[in-house]
Amino acid sequence: MDSPVSAAIDVDHLQVSYGSQRVLHGVSLSVSPGEFIAILGSSGCGKTTLLRTIAGFQKAAGGAIRLFGRDVVNTPPEKRGMAMMFQSYALWPHMTVLGNVGYGLRLRGMRKDEIRSRVAAVLKMLNLSGLEDRKVTNLSGGQRQRVALGRALAIEPQILLLDEPLSNLDAKVRIQLRSEIKALQGRLGFTAIHVTHDREEAMTMADRIVVMDAGRIAQVGAPKEVYDHPNSPFVASFMGAENTLDLDVRAAGTGVEVRVDDGSTANYGGQVPVGPVTAYFRDDIASLDDLHARIDGAIVLPGRITQRTYPGGHYRYVIAVGDRHFTVTDDRYHELDRPVGLRLPLASLHLFPQTQTSGGSHA
Repeated sequence: MDSPVSAAIDVDHLQVSYGSQRVLHGVSLSVSPGEFIAILGSSGCGKTTLLRTIAGFQKAAGGAIRLFGRDVVNTPPEKRGMAMMFQSYALWPHMTVLGNVGYGLRLRGMRKDEIRSRVAAVLKMLNLSGLEDRKVTNLSGGQRQRVALGRALAIEPQILLLDEPLSNLDAKVRIQLRSEIKALQGRLGFTAIHVTHDREEAMTMADRIVVMDAGRIAQVGAPKEVYDHPNSPFVASFMGAENTLDLDVRAAGTGVEVRVDDGSTANYGGQVPVGPVTAYFRDDIASLDDLHARIDGAIVLPGRITQRTYPGGHYRYVIAVGDRHFTVTDDRYHELDRPVGLRLPLASLHLFPQTQTSGGSHA
């Protein structure tokens, strides 16, 4: 398949094996110049292998990797014109900040005065000015990660690959660096692929999210699209819709009638699969209602309040529905053991046929 030369990165039916074990099964992905892509998935799904193969650290068993139209599948890493940030920082402990950030420039034969000038400009961007002569072992974790980012940016790469670079930092620094990396990417215009297992990190940084599962791409799309419209039970669950409920959907007039095991029903006019389905949903779409309420476009499950906490700003309740438990937030104070209705809007449920294990429709 010929791909447009306009793509910064074009991965075409890429296969990777470790010995006899196939790890990537024909992965295809096209990344536009200046685009920020996050590859999201659980441990062992192949996301880091994909990144390392794009970088040239892992050999492909088949397929092509094109950078701005040039096939680099057999090109060594240093000739691919990209930079990489690692989870472990990978800094030289015996070197100063200047030595680390200027390392790639020195390898390229740049003069010392030019290196110092380029490094000073990079450190200013990263709020590290004045630290040129400090040993990296005397820096905080956040400062070290900025030095690693500075080293990657100093060579002015067209493509930056990030392998979970923020996972070792505390929450406050992580959020700050997310914002800084995204702002720098917008300002400098490089193309970025960021591997992470952190859903929020992917959602807040990426133009598009790639969800991987078992060496294959499960779904690609804008963060809101993947979050609101997962295309399979796997993606729905991975994006936080871990609650499940079996329903029966039957055609009724211009819409459908949705039946619950307890006999309650609700009518819905949206496009959903007909027949036995499993609904996947996040806690935050549920709300509390009267036990016998009937709401257009929603099912109401009879339940009982078993726990109440106050994390600040609202109450958090655990509702028992039969032998299942669901978490709900509500502004109002309710007594424990009170019977309540758990309201689930049908438009916010992701419905998949019960025979389905991958792919599918959603509400």
